[in-house]
Amino acid sequence: MLEWLGKGGDFALTLLIVTFYGLLVGAFIERVIAKVQGRIGIPYAQPFINILKNFFKRTAISHGIMFYLGPVFRIAGGIGTLAFIPVIYGSETFSNFSMAGDLFLVIYFMFFGQLGMALGAGESGHPYSAIGIARGLSQMTAYEVPFALAIISIVIQYDTLSITEIVAAQQGGWQHWTVFTNWVATLAAMLALLGMTGYSPFDIFLAPQEIPIGPPTEFHSAYLGLLQTNRALFGATKLILFMNLFFGGATGWIELMIKTLLIYMVAIAVGVAFPRFRVDQGIRFFFRIPTVIGILSIIYVQMVLLP
Repeated sequence: MLEWLGKGGDFALTLLIVTFYGLLVGAFIERVIAKVQGRIGIPYAQPFINILKNFFKRTAISHGIMFYLGPVFRIAGGIGTLAFIPVIYGSETFSNFSMAGDLFLVIYFMFFGQLGMALGAGESGHPYSAIGIARGLSQMTAYEVPFALAIISIVIQYDTLSITEIVAAQQGGWQHWTVFTNWVATLAAMLALLGMTGYSPFDIFLAPQEIPIGPPTEFHSAYLGLLQTNRALFGATKLILFMNLFFGGATGWIELMIKTLLIYMVAIAVGVAFPRFRVDQGIRFFFRIPTVIGILSIIYVQMVLLP
């Protein structure tokens, strides 16, 4: 019991650090996009100010229990995903509960938050909430297909579902990283990451160019604060997961920040260079090129890496 309490305390510290880091990265990315567009951008303290401001607001609006459980499920998915991912390889403090879960459990928690959010949005008072849900879930289904194929490929390659063991197999030099040993699966996963981040050209469910609707408008006060907190936490957690699976993990915080920021910049570079796809264009893209690459990654492992 004492051991698990200690792990819980370590995880609380990790949760705080990763959320703080996610908020800083979010502010940095917004400033980068602003510079590309000829603007100044937000101050680095703005995400923290927004969250504190919303948490101290009150509301008298009610749409039903499920509407307010949506943000709770969303942040529960982000916390659950982080809980079973080792953040720093070889560190007892920052390994979280990775010894108690596997890669499939992490993927389940990634789905949990998004599906819970869809249920919450479905009970909102907006007449077009069903359109937003259909957009979000359609794109999620589309980009999860190549991501799942890439995961299957590396599971076959390393013969384990443990994220810690996958990171351990990549130690000993950059030449052992999955990006070099199984570049086909890495390419499929990185294309899927473009949809996961929600930046252009795959910001279908946010649709910032359209009339402002959706979670930023429908939710308010502490519920919006939970969504803003989870956006930072979940975004940083996904970057850490990709770093562990494809880029050798990290043995220190400096290495983690450099690797995750470089991974994120791939999505940002694509986002500032391409306009937004239509819903059908985005879905067709993921079901075509990334899915084919994901299938090829499994064939590559079976025929080349495991002869």
